[in-house]
Amino acid sequence: MADEARIRAVLETLVQGIRAKDSARALRGYDNRAVFYDLAPPLRTVGPDRQGIGDWFGTWRGDIDYEITDLEISVSGDLAFAHGINRIGGTKTDGKKTSVWVRATYCLRRTGNDWKIVHEHVSVPFYMDGSVRAAIDLKP
Repeated sequence: MADEARIRAVLETLVQGIRAKDSARALRGYDNRAVFYDLAPPLRTVGPDRQGIGDWFGTWRGDIDYEITDLEISVSGDLAFAHGINRIGGTKTDGKKTSVWVRATYCLRRTGNDWKIVHEHVSVPFYMDGSVRAAIDLKP
């Protein structure tokens, strides 16, 4: 249980950093060589993208509503993975309010007593009707 609590703390720091638009806090729990499969291009990024997250924060007016729900964590030795359904919402700089649910998986590695995210995969499903339209209207 101590490992699970430490992992939850890493993810809570991420959540709090995103809510406050604090890139240093949001990225604190990531390994410097973490691999990201994120919503924004490119298909893969290696290492935390401080510029990219800062640019994204700049598209929001005020704090960002961000939460991880249905979080499940599995630990085996020095490796763990966690997955959940995350909500991203708030007001964009153009005044439009938004709320989107995404799927997220985090792979973590323990070094000593510290856990670091070494891989993150965030995605939205898309409609298989030929439109290739992201299914951002889904809710859990």
